[in-house]
Amino acid sequence: MSRLQTLENMLKEDPQDSFLLFAIAKEYEKVDNMDTAITYYEKVVSNDSNYTGVYYHLGAALAEKGQKEQAIEIYKTGIDICKAQGDHHALSELKSVLMNLEIE
Repeated sequence: MSRLQTLENMLKEDPQDSFLLFAIAKEYEKVDNMDTAITYYEKVVSNDSNYTGVYYHLGAALAEKGQKEQAIEIYKTGIDICKAQGDHHALSELKSVLMNLEIE
């Protein structure tokens, strides 16, 4: 059984588990299925908007798909969430990637 299959089976037991949703998104990224990865990242945001780590990855996936404006909005939302949560590490990463994307 593949890692993806294992994660999907685990998700059946707890469909709202943000960590599992995030891990599945990463697995889809690994096989270059960005549309499905984005869908799972969006599920994480819908399920737990305070899951700060998702904003960097969702924004990057959107940017890779050429959806620059959507990526910028996700990064800005993530910055606000990180400030509210006091997650300085994720905040720093999001500010940096946003600045780089905006100057492209």
